[in-house]
Amino acid sequence: MSKALEFTVPFLAETAEIRVDPWGISHIKAASRHDVFFAQGFNAARDRLWQIDVWRKRGLGRLAADYGPGFLAQDRACRLFLYRGDEAAELAAYGTPDARSITEAFTAGINAYIDLALADPGLLPPEFAKTDTKPEKWDAFDVVRIRSHGLVRNVLSEAARARILARADLQTDLARRSIEPAHDIAIPDGFDPACVPDDVLDLFRLATGAVDFSPERGASSLDDAWRWTKVTDQGDVYLQGSNNWVVAGSRTDTGRPILASDPHRAHSLPSLRQIVHLTTPDLDVIGAGEPALPGLCIGHNDHAAFGLTIFPMDQEDLIVLETHPDDPNLFRWQDGWERMEVVHETIAVRGHPDQTVEMKFTRHGPVVCEKPGLAFAVRSVWFTPGGSAYFASLSYLDARSPQQFEQALAHWASPSVNQVYADRDGNIGWYVAGFSPVRPNWDGLLPVPGDGRYEWAGFTDFSHLPKSLNPEKGYFATANEMNLPDGYDNETHKLGFEWAEHSRSNRIHQVLDGENRHTLAASMALQTDDHSIPAARLGRLIATLPGRPAALLQGWNHRLDRHSPAAALQEVWWSKHLKPALFDAVTKDAEIRKLLAPGDTETLLALLEDADPRLGDIQALLARTLDAAFADCASRMGDDPSLWAWGRLHHGAFPHPLGRITDLAGVERVAKGGSGSTVMNAGYRLSDFKVTHGASFRMVLDVGNWDASVAINAPGQSGDPRSAHYGDLATKWAEGAYVPLLYSNEAVEAATIRRYVLRPA
Repeated sequence: MSKALEFTVPFLAETAEIRVDPWGISHIKAASRHDVFFAQGFNAARDRLWQIDVWRKRGLGRLAADYGPGFLAQDRACRLFLYRGDEAAELAAYGTPDARSITEAFTAGINAYIDLALADPGLLPPEFAKTDTKPEKWDAFDVVRIRSHGLVRNVLSEAARARILARADLQTDLARRSIEPAHDIAIPDGFDPACVPDDVLDLFRLATGAVDFSPERGASSLDDAWRWTKVTDQGDVYLQGSNNWVVAGSRTDTGRPILASDPHRAHSLPSLRQIVHLTTPDLDVIGAGEPALPGLCIGHNDHAAFGLTIFPMDQEDLIVLETHPDDPNLFRWQDGWERMEVVHETIAVRGHPDQTVEMKFTRHGPVVCEKPGLAFAVRSVWFTPGGSAYFASLSYLDARSPQQFEQALAHWASPSVNQVYADRDGNIGWYVAGFSPVRPNWDGLLPVPGDGRYEWAGFTDFSHLPKSLNPEKGYFATANEMNLPDGYDNETHKLGFEWAEHSRSNRIHQVLDGENRHTLAASMALQTDDHSIPAARLGRLIATLPGRPAALLQGWNHRLDRHSPAAALQEVWWSKHLKPALFDAVTKDAEIRKLLAPGDTETLLALLEDADPRLGDIQALLARTLDAAFADCASRMGDDPSLWAWGRLHHGAFPHPLGRITDLAGVERVAKGGSGSTVMNAGYRLSDFKVTHGASFRMVLDVGNWDASVAINAPGQSGDPRSAHYGDLATKWAEGAYVPLLYSNEAVEAATIRRYVLRPA
């Protein structure tokens, strides 16, 4: 083991230590909570400084100062979605009295590393030199007032549904997004779907999208700065979800519970998640969180484990405002007019004078689009005190019982989640958490007028959200599917009507129901399971179809294995040929076709299984599209199907964000199995089959025997291209492998390969 590297830093009461294991996981040990969160901030900056610096500058609307006029529009968009409420009310809303002290300690740690790095540029990641930029110091409030990195819904779907209704009907819209439980959508009184323009949410997409460092954008002049208002490759945020499950000791081989969690988010370099271990005399937690946030949201303490998935609660609305014919800053409110708040802010722009931008805010939220006589605002839980994504996880790090865990979740606002829990006493549980707006007279599925007729009446009381403690069947599993309990009154509470397809959930339950004794290995295998239920359903439809293409699929096990020729044919057929043919049958309108993509799997498969008359001859449709897919595969991979493989097309890749404007390399391409419909979630873009979202982080916990637990984080733990841990986990991730998630001091000490010592100044 190499000699410890020592740093002398301010604001630290006693010496703290960061031990790094062979997989790049940092185990941080300190004498107090203040010191451990300070050290966590220091360590986040040590490993991820450029990533968190861009995260902060994007969220605060400060990119143009570093990267030029091409980022001015995104700066303005992001500032629209900052939390602008009272700081004291915000920090008091998270269920922990330590919210302020934790964020102050965490950001002090980041700033301490920044000071060291500015004094010794060798400590700076190379991105700063490549772009001639410097990191900025943090204010504690920055951590929580940035909202636009979180996941809330369903404003994008509201706008899409309105645009489809303006040209078609609700039946057509089901091909885009199915509705559960069964519900009759009503067009709100006073709302005309035709009033929603194509660009209504361009600013919202820009505010919530990743930063695109293209050469063209970087070379933008001030004259064309405002052309950069569209996000070109954001993807479908509704495809971002997760799996989790918890199995009681009565169903495992050891008699201890097993908890598994793998959040599905957009893939990036560095990874969105960072695994970290925080130890003090009265706190010992390990797991994953986002590097720009203190604490962690998925993991365990010495007694209890916790993991989350998205519960697709409807937490935002698109508001249509009638504006005054003589003054567009006035909007109709009840029997009169109300004035928007007009805010002017100065944005620094590299190489140019500061620019002043105008932003408008209403009682419902920021104005994101204006047309003659109309304005559109976004109302979101983001603007409520306590709405910062994942920050409320600080309140359950100490949980030692289901009751304590549940009490902590009462303060959880966003994103809305399924939380699973297990502890050493043998308890397992499931809890839905999130702020669910009460909509007394509408369902939230379409935009509504902002004249006072459609107003939130607070949030659903936490006691009315679903939960389950120690279920009789001995396990609980979620995968973003519609999992409201039987008898739950969703017509009253209206938690949500738009969910993920059931493929992942059905497969998880199928596997868990069929087991006698669950094991850690079984959880790992299930997290990386590539069995495709949609493929199996299509297989039944072509069971008697003649021809060579059908024969390749008829003897197949429906696993989207990266080495499988049949898997390649199946996915090319479904995504590039059959699905477009189904869209053609649903509508001939090219504009609606664009809105339907990527399409609702449940609805589209049901069209085939139910022989929808719009499809004509089903067998002819299947044969025609399958033949076309077979020829497509041959053009891509050669005439010999035995040489085809899904992984030749479907791949994970982690390009450097600056890869198009610098010589900084990313992590090379790796063959990948699965799809967005498999438990091993690996959704891909159609243009090149690159995996864009899925589980870059996975965790399986042996509750009580913590050192036996495992995890993986792709492509690696570090964001510094010079680090050995920059991309060292990508191959393991692609293969479905894991690394140890060591917890005990003895195990961590034995595995430590690098040590950093922080001494108080």
